[in-house]
Amino acid sequence: MPVKIEQVVEIAAPPQRVWSVMTDVVHWPEWTASVRSVELLEETRPLAPGSRVRIRQPRLPTAVWTVTAIEPERYFEWRNVASGVTSLGGHRIEALGSDRARVFLSLEWRGWLALLIGLVYGGLSRRYVQTEAEGLKRRCEAGPGIRSDQ
Repeated sequence: MPVKIEQVVEIAAPPQRVWSVMTDVVHWPEWTASVRSVELLEETRPLAPGSRVRIRQPRLPTAVWTVTAIEPERYFEWRNVASGVTSLGGHRIEALGSDRARVFLSLEWRGWLALLIGLVYGGLSRRYVQTEAEGLKRRCEAGPGIRSDQ
């Protein structure tokens, strides 16, 4: 049985800005405390199906995520496969006009270990997804060239 976490946030910034920040994954550590480092394993920019990314997060094992689906300026999904569980990360933008966006961030576990992973890592993962949504909002609303931690 799959276990899913989802966070929704409205952002007062153009959807194109949100997409740009969201898909510039190597800079995520600048705006979310839930990510220590991100490394592109291939020089694939922009992200494309098959792009692989190594992510280090506090209190979680280092994981390699592979982009499995992408619809430019609207959606990308990536997955990490480990023994007994597949993790799916979804990042979707819904335009609310030219200067606002609604973002849906999701994390889903599938496989025979999904329930156990949800029990062990569910609380931490919920906090991380919320932290990412809040950081994305701050970064996008700060505007281009302005660091959100200032």
